[in-house]
Parts: sequence; structure tokens; C-alpha cells
Amino acid sequence: MSGAVHSYEVADSSVPYRGRVIAVRRDMVRMPDGDTSQRDVVVHPGAVGVVALDDQERVVMVRQYRHPVGGPLWELPAGILDVPGEPASVAAARELAEEAGLRPGRLDLLVDVYASPGMTDEAFRLFLARDLVEIPAAERHVGVHEEAEMDITRIDLSEAVDQVMRGEITNGMAVIGLLATYRARVDGYERLRPLGSQWSARPGASG
Repeated sequence: MSGAVHSYEVADSSVPYRGRVIAVRRDMVRMPDGDTSQRDVVVHPGAVGVVALDDQERVVMVRQYRHPVGGPLWELPAGILDVPGEPASVAAARELAEEAGLRPGRLDLLVDVYASPGMTDEAFRLFLARDLVEIPAAERHVGVHEEAEMDITRIDLSEAVDQVMRGEITNGMAVIGLLATYRARVDGYERLRPLGSQWSARPGASG
């Protein structure tokens, strides 16, 4: 796919808010017709998520309270990329261990996604974890805050996709990851990209 290439020059930029995880950048952008328009961008470090599939083709799901929507959601094990320079695949394995108490015997790259490009630069990379190994209870991460009350379950992949279609699983990362895994299964997972494929949305840090 291709289209016309236009120039969008940033004439001025400032950061009116900087929080613990995100910042808000205010850009004044010169449009192709010469007009200037304000664009507010939520700056995000990026994230990873894991579709963990066991040998019975059940997906590991976690239920976590999400303050912006005022309630819990069924999600995939996931987390932000808050360790500078850490490969996304390493971050994904760490999140799977911390949130689900599992290590992947095999980890594959699933899909890359821009979360909401109309208002944020947030991008996330999803992985498919298989050959799962339980981490001994004494070695498991102890969650705090929202993670302390996290529920964990396993659900058949086909049923999870049905729940997506019924509007019962609504977390964006989970919806994309489940549908992508369901599609990848059709080809026996043979068309997945290499684990370390370049991730242009996260410059300087491949998978």
C-alpha cells in the first residue's frame, strides 16, 4: 500500500505534563497547505503482551482492575517497557513470570500494534508463548497494588475468541492477541516472524 507523501513539520513543541509513566507533548504542526494546527500527543514508553498457550490450547488470562475504566478487565499478561534497552522479548518473558508464574519454553513474535495513533505514540509488541513451565511458588513474584488482587485463569482459545465476539473480552491488546493467535493456528504457526525482528515503533530496540 502507498499514497501521497506530504510534509508535516513541527514548528514548535513543548511538554506541559510529565507523569510517572506518560507525558503529554504539545506540537504545533505545519500542515501541507501551510496552516498550523495544535496536536497533543500522549508519549508512552511502549508495552509488551503475551498470549500464553498451554498444551491443551488454553490461553492464560488475568483479570486486573483498571482505574481509567473503573473496573476489572480480562487481559493478557503484559507490562510497559520501563527498562531502557531491554529487548521486548525479555520484557515479555519477565511479565509472564511475574503475572502468571510461568516461563515459556518457546517464545515467538506474534504482532506489532500502535495502540491509538490519533492521540498517542504508544506501541506494543505481542508474543506467543508455548511449552509453558510452572515457576515454583517460592520463586514467584509477589504483586502489589492492582496486581495483588489479580485473578488468573485458562480458557480454550476458541472460547476466548467467542468471548471477544460477544463483547466479554474488551481489552484491546487481548482482543488483538487472541484473534492473531487464532489466525496463526490455521497455518500451524509457521508464518510468524523471527523473534528479533526490527520494531520500527521502538527505535534502537528490536524484539
